[in-house]
Amino acid sequence: MCPARDGTAVHGYLVLPPGRPARDLPVIVYPHGGPHWRDVWEMGRFREIQLLANRGYAVLQVNFRGSTGYGKSYLTAGFKQNGLAVQNDLTDGVRHLISEGIADPSRIAIIGGSYGGYAVLAGLAFTPELYACGVSLFGVSSFFTFLEALAQWTDMSVHYERIGHPIRDRELLTRTSPLLHVENIRVPILIAQGGRDPIVNPEESDQMVAALREQNVPVEYIYHAEEGHGYFSRHDNWLDLWRAIEAFLAEHLDATASKTAFGG
Repeated sequence: MCPARDGTAVHGYLVLPPGRPARDLPVIVYPHGGPHWRDVWEMGRFREIQLLANRGYAVLQVNFRGSTGYGKSYLTAGFKQNGLAVQNDLTDGVRHLISEGIADPSRIAIIGGSYGGYAVLAGLAFTPELYACGVSLFGVSSFFTFLEALAQWTDMSVHYERIGHPIRDRELLTRTSPLLHVENIRVPILIAQGGRDPIVNPEESDQMVAALREQNVPVEYIYHAEEGHGYFSRHDNWLDLWRAIEAFLAEHLDATASKTAFGG
C-alpha cells in the first residue's frame, strides 16, 4: 500500500525478479483491465507476470481507484476519472518505487490490455517523462470513437455515467483521449489488436498506429484478424505476441535478464 497524491490509500502487488536485490530494477507497470475490476494474486495475468519477473523485471500491479473489492466509495471514485485520478494512482505508484530506490527511473515501461491498454496510451501521452516504452494491447485510444462503436450494441447509460457523455462531457473526453494528445508521445510503443474484437474496435488501434507513425514515433503493430477481445486465444498467436513483447522490452529497457525468446 502507498498513499496517492491526495492521500487515498492505494493497494496493489509488486513482483520482484528472483535472485536480484530490490534496488535499481527495470520495472513494468501492468494496469488491469475493466477498469472496474481488480488484480488478485491467484488470477488474471499470473503467467505473464511470472514470465516478466523471470526475465529480470519487477512488475507493479496497482488496484487504482475504480477497482472492485475496496467498497463502493472507492469504486465510484474512479467514475469519469480515466486519465485523471485513476492514471495518477499508477503514476504515484511508480514514483513511490523510484523514491524507495527500487525502480531505475530510466528503465520503466507500461503494459496493459483493454482498459489497461488505454492506461498505457494515457501514461505515454500524459506523463511522457516517466516511461521508456509501452505495450498497449487492444487499448482504447479515443473515448469518442470507443463510445460510438459501443453504442451500436449495448445500453449506454452505465458507460456515460462511468466514462462520460460524448456531448455533455466533450471537454473531459477530449482531455483524456490519448489519440488527441499523440504529439506528446515520444517513446517506442508496441500495439496489438484482434480483428474480431467486439469491445475495443480495431479502429482504436488502427487510428493510434497511424497517428504515431505520422509523428515519427517508433511503433510495432501486431494484428491478428481472427482474434477477438482479450489476450490472443490461439496458442501460436499468444506465443507470437509474447516473443515480440520480450524482444521489445529487452531492446528498450536493456534488462540484464535472458533475452532468449521462449517457446522456440
